[in-house]
Amino acid sequence: MEPRSVSAPLGVQVEGAGRTFHSRAGAVEALRGMDLRAAPGETVAVVGASGCGKSTLLELICGLQRPDSGSVRADPAVLMPQRDLLLPWASALDNAALALRARGVGRSEARAAAQPWFERFGLDGFERARPAALSGGMRQRVAFVRTLLAGKPVLALDEPFAALDALTRQEVQGWLVQTLAAEPRTVVLVTHDVEEAVLLADRVVVMSPRPGRAVLSLEVALPRPRRRTDPAVAALREQALAALGLGG
Repeated sequence: MEPRSVSAPLGVQVEGAGRTFHSRAGAVEALRGMDLRAAPGETVAVVGASGCGKSTLLELICGLQRPDSGSVRADPAVLMPQRDLLLPWASALDNAALALRARGVGRSEARAAAQPWFERFGLDGFERARPAALSGGMRQRVAFVRTLLAGKPVLALDEPFAALDALTRQEVQGWLVQTLAAEPRTVVLVTHDVEEAVLLADRVVVMSPRPGRAVLSLEVALPRPRRRTDPAVAALREQALAALGLGG
């Protein structure tokens, strides 16, 4: 990732990015000429077929990989993977506080800093609970608190709701919208669910099959909260599906 200026926020700027993986079996070109921009405070959803390079894109944004070509510039970013990765032996509060512990904050101070987030996110009373005692939606909220406590202005969310049942998924989607309204961040959200992308994002970027590149950038200029039954939501969903070759 290229060094950034210390002046104005960048958000995320991906220009002509390419990434190829090499192994004994041969080369796999994950991305070719990928372009994506997310303005500071904007939520951009990325949709595409499995294996089109979406997760690779997030890792480039977070600086976990480097592009072979093109450029990736972004404000400091933190990756929230699909699985919550909570430590089964640690309490919910200690799991959330891990983001601060990793930055050298002491245990008591980290717990004290995480506690108000539990109250705000409807997790108060579950601070001492182990992950096995939490519902799927609550586990994702703990993981999201941990992600926020990392203190990065860019959140790279990799299918954060994929493991949830339909009802819990809708509940956590609504909670995420409210959270980002109160705690604005630049968000790049990877999802296989086109409807979810339209419901949550300011823009939807559709990627081609591997090697992945952007084939459509769709602005979602609809007020929040959005409803699945809204004809405007359905129309945007159909545009994205058509770009994926899945239109009716």
